[in-house]
Amino acid sequence: MVVESFFSQTYAEARDRFIEAAEKRAMNVQRADHPDKLGPNGETLSIDVALYSPEHAKSVLMVTSGTHGVEGFCGSGCQTALLNDGMLFDELLDGKIALLLVHAVNPYGFAHLRRVNEDNVDLNRNATDFRVAAAANPLYKALDPLLLPATWPPGETDDAALLQYIHTHGERALRDVTSKGQYEVTDGMFYGGNTSCWSTQQLRASLATHVSRYERMVWIDIHTGLGPYGHGEKIFMSRDAAELQRARDWWGSDVKPIFEPGSVSTDAQGPLLNLVYEECPSVEKTTLGLEFGTLERFSVLSALRAEHWLHRHPEAPAEQAAQIRRDLKDAFYCDAAAWKGMVYAQTRVAALQAIIGLARTNARS
Repeated sequence: MVVESFFSQTYAEARDRFIEAAEKRAMNVQRADHPDKLGPNGETLSIDVALYSPEHAKSVLMVTSGTHGVEGFCGSGCQTALLNDGMLFDELLDGKIALLLVHAVNPYGFAHLRRVNEDNVDLNRNATDFRVAAAANPLYKALDPLLLPATWPPGETDDAALLQYIHTHGERALRDVTSKGQYEVTDGMFYGGNTSCWSTQQLRASLATHVSRYERMVWIDIHTGLGPYGHGEKIFMSRDAAELQRARDWWGSDVKPIFEPGSVSTDAQGPLLNLVYEECPSVEKTTLGLEFGTLERFSVLSALRAEHWLHRHPEAPAEQAAQIRRDLKDAFYCDAAAWKGMVYAQTRVAALQAIIGLARTNARS
């Protein structure tokens, strides 16, 4: 395969390639159109779910893309490449394992080059008890004006204030307070919302409809933006010790619990992976977040800050706005053949390892 050919430059192109590849596999494709938002060129936005389920399948491998909008360029390309992988489908058939691909969980952010959705909500902070979450991150409110100053780029005084915060509290505190999720500042960063969003509801419905009927499932959720260039950190979010052992048996000892030191990510409030534990209580679950590195971390943070500043300042000059959006895309999607090869190779290996693990378990049951 020429892997680069499966990656796209726009949401619309990515969706068309995904649908075409799924239909060639004669997969059942279901489309949920966004009820009130369109793409930048007036195109329909949708979450597209493709299911391949061989006869007598006991298990399902689920792969999701675009939870964080603009990160969908990577996830969509990997999903489309999987659909073109004949060996992978042979292994699914032999192991009696279904494949469920959820394309563009956050189609608005994917199309409009935002990490968040149409309500400025980070979907991976949205699957939570909002009564409890409201008080989850009280320190963010004071940090917000340092992250998103009145003008962009920040002036010397703004930079000095943020550096002073880092000097006083440390880089880890900056990362955790910024990204763990907050529920007060509606136009701020990593806002988790105050109710379940449309995308969250659609994903919950997909789990109930397509996953709950199997004995066991694997969920691989593809993300970008953290860690070394092209490297996929295997992030584990569950607190279930048996699930962690199973994940390490299948994917290796480098599976990293997000709540332990050393993970590139933060133990966030309300990740979407929570939904499967609520909707599929009787299904044996093994979950994994694949986080692929792009740029140096402060470059990624700067691009993300700039885009959120733009959200607050829609009056910004068109040229500046376009540059900020380009920079955000570049921060979460490296448009280079080598990077695309790296991220797909690791996604494919993780998928095949999951298929082998599920097949062995199927054979024993």
